[in-house]
Amino acid sequence: MNVVILAAGMGKRMQSALPKVLHPLAGKPLLRHVIDTARSLSPSKLCVIYGHGGAAVPEMVGQLANETGVAIDTALQQPQLGTGHAVMQAVPELDESVPTLVLYGDVPLTTSASLGRLVEAASTDKLAILTVEQANPFGLGRIVRENGNIVRIVEEKDASEAERAIREINSGIMCIPTAHLKKWLAALSNNNAQGEYYLTDIVAQAVADGVPVVSASPSAEWEVAGVNSKVQLAELERRHQLNIANALLEKGVTLMDPARIDVRGELICGRDVVIDVGCVFEGRVELADGVTVGPHCVLVNAKVGAGVQIKPFCHIEDAVVGDKSQIGPYARLRPGTELGEDVHVGNFVEIKNSQVAAHSKANHLAYVGDATVGSRVNIGAGTITCNYDGANKFRTVIEDDAFIGSDSQLVAPVTVGKGATLGAGTTLTKDAPAGKLTISRPKQMTIEGWSRPVKTKK
Repeated sequence: MNVVILAAGMGKRMQSALPKVLHPLAGKPLLRHVIDTARSLSPSKLCVIYGHGGAAVPEMVGQLANETGVAIDTALQQPQLGTGHAVMQAVPELDESVPTLVLYGDVPLTTSASLGRLVEAASTDKLAILTVEQANPFGLGRIVRENGNIVRIVEEKDASEAERAIREINSGIMCIPTAHLKKWLAALSNNNAQGEYYLTDIVAQAVADGVPVVSASPSAEWEVAGVNSKVQLAELERRHQLNIANALLEKGVTLMDPARIDVRGELICGRDVVIDVGCVFEGRVELADGVTVGPHCVLVNAKVGAGVQIKPFCHIEDAVVGDKSQIGPYARLRPGTELGEDVHVGNFVEIKNSQVAAHSKANHLAYVGDATVGSRVNIGAGTITCNYDGANKFRTVIEDDAFIGSDSQLVAPVTVGKGATLGAGTTLTKDAPAGKLTISRPKQMTIEGWSRPVKTKK
């Protein structure tokens, strides 16, 4: 099967310099959604027709092809003279021995199951159209039938009053015998109100040539909804997120409000996972059994172990959280963070590129960067690992059972030995020996006869 994706439109109503098909839905471009669905059908040829946006569209397509190892051709439509003219640009790439499926880069939510039914209906010798009945079909091409058979498609601007009353509309998505398609494209005319070459005009040619024209329907009307404005983009975003939420609910995930979750990638949940409102999940996020995620958390490419409690307003990115750990509220785990079992990371604690072993805790107001922290370590409030000298990063090692007093600064590279204690307010510039108290603090003094300054009257 050939797949041609039409993605040349300017999208004036988007009011943006970004090409319409590159606007994000659930964290990835509209066009990427369509390409991903097309790839799930294992096409032998995949071609994207682009126009407006210069190199941005083929650049994105090229990056995707490199990531996936799947060849994706691109062809420029210049000028843009309609859908039929757009498909003409792909003709040199099409294999005549298989049918051609035509998709649209701004129609992101069509499912592979619906497209599979369309392809099955087309077989090898029929023209199949994905159609749907709409209560308000204004502005859309109508399916004209005679004795139940599709005979043509008429656009809104070219339709008679009777034809405008038809509720069955053309989604634009078609599966077409390729040898016929090439012939029909060559015979298209632009004698219409728009002066464009309509792909829909091939239907009448198919009827004239005795090629059966059949239809298939999507599972839901939103599958064929396109994006022409930011309003429509927002509507489809909510529709897509509700679909994801419903799928999570069906798998047993508890969502405190299914209307207030955003999944911008892949969210994998175990049993008895609870997600509160306002949470955002990006990239690939794995939540094991019994994980609780509090309100307004952001998780990006994270793996969270069983029984973890993530309290409100946490940000976790490219990090691994061990079983039964407690995170937050207001904690930040940055890339390279790996927490063992039962680690406590409290409010306003930031950890970056560090490993923290089981049962250790940093309960409040600390920065742990480029560090290796052992088991059962206590990191007091206000502690900072000073890992950066302005040019290079250095590592801090804190061994098992160490106790770091509040307001300590560990100037890397430095090691705190096993069972060592740092007194509050210590600035550590040399290794602290195991099992001993190390303290760095000026002697406390009281200045006799000192008085606080008072404001001078002007």
